[in-house]
Amino acid sequence: RYTQTNVEYVTPDVFIVKIGDDYQTMLNDDGMPRLRINGQYQGALRHRDGVSGETRDYIEDRIRSAMWLIKSIEQRRQTLLRVAKSLCKFQREFLDNGVAFLKPLVLKDVADDIGMHESTVSRVTTNKYVHTPQGVFELKFFFNAKVPSGNGDGLTSEAVKEEIRKLVTGEDPKKPLSDQIITDVLNKSNIQIARRTVAKYRELMGILPASRRRQVL
Repeated sequence: RYTQTNVEYVTPDVFIVKIGDDYQTMLNDDGMPRLRINGQYQGALRHRDGVSGETRDYIEDRIRSAMWLIKSIEQRRQTLLRVAKSLCKFQREFLDNGVAFLKPLVLKDVADDIGMHESTVSRVTTNKYVHTPQGVFELKFFFNAKVPSGNGDGLTSEAVKEEIRKLVTGEDPKKPLSDQIITDVLNKSNIQIARRTVAKYRELMGILPASRRRQVL
């Protein structure tokens, strides 16, 4: 009645759940149709009477194509599960403690771990979502470049965004923090980052610049 915006809900493709002290991964099979070959066509091949050679060849070719499709879909699902298990292993601290503990990770790390090419990992994680104890995330979320830090370990871009979000959330609304001040605070915390990068991350998170965050009380 008041808006034309459609709300789109994300259905996770994979679930990561904590059972005891360990994490388990499982595919979401809800709504997944069971694909199988129509028995009528298989029966036609068993009974030769009334089926010409040309028709038989056509049916056999279509059945082979269908079986290849079913096998390919299942292989893709199993690859997705293997990728999720690998991410679970690499990002255990994130699963335990949240975004601030997300580790730097690239496609090649997971590809090497599961013995596949990184292009395969890239394809299987595109537009796929996982439900974790920390919320629902796109699988691409877990692949993050490293931002240098003073202790040598480095942080992910998502972890840095979380630090920026915390600073903005805790600022004085009458004196909001500028991008330069945020940069200085992060640098003092051993997070080596440029002001333009802070501005880019702030914009990606939908946070207004300081001049537009200032509140006159």
